[in-house]
Amino acid sequence: MTQLPQEYYDILEELQTVDFVIVELTLYLDTHPTDQEAISQFNMYVKTRKSIKKTFEKKFGPLTSFGSSYSDYPWKWKEAPWPWQV
Repeated sequence: MTQLPQEYYDILEELQTVDFVIVELTLYLDTHPTDQEAISQFNMYVKTRKSIKKTFEKKFGPLTSFGSSYSDYPWKWKEAPWPWQV
């Protein structure tokens, strides 16, 4: 397998960290749906996630399929590694 740059792992870890926060805020908001501060935090982290995802995909290729990520030309899905393989 090709050696990946440290930046690959750094951005992926940042994305995973933000994903964790989003999941936790989602669970909290399920039981506290009127907490405006939590909703604001949730929205901020969703926006942050989109930015991190865009950066990652621009440098290293798509993260997800099913219409959630764009692909450059030529089609990049066959190129390893996929995020769950590292």
